[in-house]
Amino acid sequence: MADDAEQKPTRVQIDVELDDALALGSYVNMARIFHTQSEFVLDALFLPPQSRKATVRARLILSPTHARFLHAALGQNLALYEEKFGAIKTGPGGPDDPGSILH
Repeated sequence: MADDAEQKPTRVQIDVELDDALALGSYVNMARIFHTQSEFVLDALFLPPQSRKATVRARLILSPTHARFLHAALGQNLALYEEKFGAIKTGPGGPDDPGSILH
């Protein structure tokens, strides 16, 4: 029985299907995130230069648990990116700017 407790779970391989239209991707330069008790909604937006109108290019609806997983995965990938390419500079309007539109 002790051996059973020490076994690591095996990873399951998942086949992912990606249709041609989705495979092209969408460029986004802004995000809007809101939540309720039971879900998080992440809107991926494109705001053209010199414009005040952003367009939602994609909407993700996640459970709080999956939002936590996404947060962890994004954090890991940002750390790996910065380790390889250096710190990401956000500049004016970024998360460190007190005048930012981020709330």
